Amino acid sequence: MAIGSKELHPDELDTFEDERLVDELKKAKEELFNLRFQSATGQLESHGRLRAVKRDIARIYTIIRERELGIRATPVGVELPAKPEPKAKKKAAKKDEAPAASDDVDSTEELKTEEAK
Repeated sequence: MAIGSKELHPDELDTFEDERLVDELKKAKEELFNLRFQSATGQLESHGRLRAVKRDIARIYTIIRERELGIRATPVGVELPAKPEPKAKKKAAKKDEAPAASDDVDSTEELKTEEAK
């Protein structure tokens, strides 16, 4: 097993809900901040702990991202919120709407020519 916290194995992180993962991430970031502060002031006793906390943060980010992409299953009863469409799809939708607007212009021109007849 790679270096990291004993309580944050990837198998165990799979069972956490998204809210708990975010809480664990917040705790790990606070711990990393405190460890860096201790290192800067010369009070850090275990330098390996810095590496372990960084890896825990990376594991949590990986699991969150894999759930977003659908690679990793979410725990039963928990659904991820729907993500908005990417900008590229919105632009494509706008391009599809533009010809429809020009069709309206063509139809009004046709009406004008029919009225003139």
